Amino acid sequence: MKHQIRKTAFAATLGVLIMGAAVAQEAATLPPVQTSGQVEYLTGGVGKDEATAMERAGRQWPLTLQFAVNEKPKPHFTADVKVTVRDRKGHTVLETTADGPFLLVKLPAGRYAVTATLADKTLNRQVLVKNGQNAKALFLWPAHVEEGRS
Repeated sequence: MKHQIRKTAFAATLGVLIMGAAVAQEAATLPPVQTSGQVEYLTGGVGKDEATAMERAGRQWPLTLQFAVNEKPKPHFTADVKVTVRDRKGHTVLETTADGPFLLVKLPAGRYAVTATLADKTLNRQVLVKNGQNAKALFLWPAHVEEGRS
């Protein structure tokens, strides 16, 4: 009986260590949380590890924005996107430049207008953030839009 208890305790401890290492690894690949006024956000996703970590972390953030260019044979992620988020009354709640293809934003529930500009081409989306849910919006520019960058 004591032997079985020790094996179970060892297995449980090993499981906690493995889970802790996985969480620590993901946290290590996430960029730092930034703040603008009352709004916290993460921006990044450059490289496979960081992109995977951002996708996973996005489930815990009220709003996930993704940025890509529709190249053939498949779209590719992009960065250096100027982003503005406005509340229902038109007040700017976040204005930043995405450092990578993901922007995760902590916002209170409500409707928001999001504009994203890449190489002077602006796309607009309306998003609805609900309590306890993750809203997502993809900004997909036409092929070759990046060629016009200044």
